[in-house]
Amino acid sequence: MPNVSAREKDRLAEQVRLDALKTALERNKLGQFATPPALALDIATYAKRLLKGNRSAIRFLDPAIGTGSFYAAALETFSAKITTAAGIEIDSAFASAANEIWGPTGLKVSTGDFTKEPEPFVRFNLILTNPPYVRHHHLHAHDKPRLRDLVAERLGIQISGLAGLYCYFLLLAHSWLEKDGLAVWLIPSEFMDVNYGTAVKQYLTDKVTLLHIHRFCPSDVQFDDALVSSAVVVFKKSSATDNHTVEFSFGGTLNEPAKSQHVPLTELRERAKWTAYPNSGEVEKPAEGPRLGELFTIKRGLATGDNSFFILPREEANRLGIPSECLKPILPSPRYITNEMIEGGKDGYPKTDVVLSLIDTKLPESEIEKHFPEFWKYLQSGKAKSIHSRYLTSRRTPWYSQENREPAPFLCTYMGRSSGIGKKPFRFIWNQSKATAANVYLVLYPKGELKLALDADHSLYARVFDALNEISESAFKSEGRVYGGGLHKVEPLELSRLPVPKLAAAAGLPTRKKQRVAFA
Repeated sequence: MPNVSAREKDRLAEQVRLDALKTALERNKLGQFATPPALALDIATYAKRLLKGNRSAIRFLDPAIGTGSFYAAALETFSAKITTAAGIEIDSAFASAANEIWGPTGLKVSTGDFTKEPEPFVRFNLILTNPPYVRHHHLHAHDKPRLRDLVAERLGIQISGLAGLYCYFLLLAHSWLEKDGLAVWLIPSEFMDVNYGTAVKQYLTDKVTLLHIHRFCPSDVQFDDALVSSAVVVFKKSSATDNHTVEFSFGGTLNEPAKSQHVPLTELRERAKWTAYPNSGEVEKPAEGPRLGELFTIKRGLATGDNSFFILPREEANRLGIPSECLKPILPSPRYITNEMIEGGKDGYPKTDVVLSLIDTKLPESEIEKHFPEFWKYLQSGKAKSIHSRYLTSRRTPWYSQENREPAPFLCTYMGRSSGIGKKPFRFIWNQSKATAANVYLVLYPKGELKLALDADHSLYARVFDALNEISESAFKSEGRVYGGGLHKVEPLELSRLPVPKLAAAAGLPTRKKQRVAFA
């Protein structure tokens, strides 16, 4: 057996050196988050437990080898059983380091993009890996259609353009794994709930035998430099039987989870959100009554293109000579909202500690230069920073005008943390001013029967607001998603699914269960 401990010591030192060559932002864009040695060893130990009794030689692959944390763990765990070992790494510096450290032990590292590698002649029976967590907006525009076409061609699965790079890695590695081979992937747990994770879930339930998904507690972030909640996904390349069950575990470690549950594969195929497991084992009853999306049109708040330029303190806007007719009130960030009911002044501006204005006018620049020279100078300062040529602003005429959004009477913060039992990560706000809201909020516009009821009786607003605040913490968490450090997030579609029978009753609307509809 090679001297793993000495080489691992060298690897850790090299990892620190290489990480220091890039900023945290650069490593984030490249998805370079090193796997902690203890976690890699825990995963390799679990793989050995699954392979107990299998006398076959180990042919190891890590398609995102980095400096070789998983290979080190595999060497320590499987020892001489590893007869073939290969790694692929797109960063030449990391590939060179892995080759220098582990080459003498038999590891062969190729420098290149795994997603561009041709399908291998010889397949592997063990994959242990932490693929790059590169979000979709960091992928090159020409890469997305290439990757989507590859997945469709090899697996017959359609994948969303919003999928992160790790999804493509997992799917494309299918052709590298031999029949009955074992794969263990350390990936973000978000795929279990989000729409773009559908392709991965389809693959795991239809193309392979999914054995186990372990989800770490969100407050136990696995990577010091990544705000992401992680999951370990374990599967075998074989067809699952009709009565197959999948183990879901949560908290603790992969080998010693805090709780676990076996879920029938047939049930899993019908479930949209997999973070519902493990649960108490009780059958969840469908919630009665309408959903929030049946009573409200729910959207993200206004996207300005550059909040720091277009949103100014009201006094600052006045000092810059921006006329009031070129401004509209806008709410400050939720952290500046101390009262859940925002009153409005006679001028429409909210009575908040921080009072902000949003630049929004259709006046042409020539008119602004002629009548409001100071305002024109401010716009020129924006053009000097190329704000006018950004994606959103370049599609507006003029570039400093905004999307026409009416003030929403109700808002919801879309991101937050629970700071104790019963403390909800999200807040509803009753906006009684004429202020619009930026995209740090979700905005709720009453529609249909609810809108008619509110228009006929304004006293119902208070009852509706009280009912919104009675939506339970568990209901929010069941539809939203959670990231590392206990950060919760909810998107418009997820918020629209919340059952609100009390809200319907407060407004005098029917509370009977309605046929479910999809909300756009």
